[in-house]
Amino acid sequence: MTELMTAYEMYLKTEKQASANTIGSYLRDVNQFSAVMEERGIELTDVIARDIEEYTHLLVGKGKSAATVTRSVAAVKSFYNCLISHGIVNHNPARGIKPGKVERKLPEILTGREVELFLEQPQCEDLKGYRDRAMLELLYATGIRVSELIELNLQNLNLSAALLRCSSKGRDRIIPLYPAAVRILTEYVNHVRPQLVHNKEEPALFVNMSGERMSRQGFWKLIKYYQEKAGIQKEVTPHTLRHSFAVHLLENGADLHSIQEMLGHADISSTQIYSKLLTQKIKEVYLKAHPRA
Repeated sequence: MTELMTAYEMYLKTEKQASANTIGSYLRDVNQFSAVMEERGIELTDVIARDIEEYTHLLVGKGKSAATVTRSVAAVKSFYNCLISHGIVNHNPARGIKPGKVERKLPEILTGREVELFLEQPQCEDLKGYRDRAMLELLYATGIRVSELIELNLQNLNLSAALLRCSSKGRDRIIPLYPAAVRILTEYVNHVRPQLVHNKEEPALFVNMSGERMSRQGFWKLIKYYQEKAGIQKEVTPHTLRHSFAVHLLENGADLHSIQEMLGHADISSTQIYSKLLTQKIKEVYLKAHPRA
């Protein structure tokens, strides 16, 4: 089992170029699936479609959401695709498994005023305040993922050209920066970061107060802290700013393909959800404002 999981992890990293989050989730899902099969005395190489169907019923019986069940099936399918590629099995028992359709919830976004209020929370009075403001401003300016934000290096930023180069899944994308973001980032890079970094060889753009690369968990804590400080009732996550970035661009006339490129979506269908969200918003405004609605 250990050898199979090691091979699967390498498969996700090298062949699929999956993100660290996806790798972690898929490995957990397959480990859970493997544990159930082991309890039932079934070797992973002997699993048939019926075994996987029963496993999905087990998950549902435990109260798992449709989204969790769907992801678990996707992980198991991916695992057996890996085994096929290594010549360990000759068919994928999960191939025909189709869990119930998952209703995709529209993401929550912040209004323009809420974004302004949120970005104003870090006070540019000390090193931490300048750094936090720069991180939040860059996140909203570019719509990048939190994992991409903390992986940025100083060389990814071209302030003179007002551009950010973001690398993800083996490809680069170039995202413009608006003037306010350039100003706060210039201040951070030139005057704040040098005081935070102890090792001159440190490549990370954003560092913690110990001078080391900011962690994902550390940034999540900052988001929650400033949400509470701003008094915003909506649930604010790093992805909330990404969603808000996309919808605000769409509201102001940007086309879907340009937004897709900036967000780094491989499939336009992932970007089209923002059109649905905008349509929903227009309907709500119509129903509230039309005299005969």
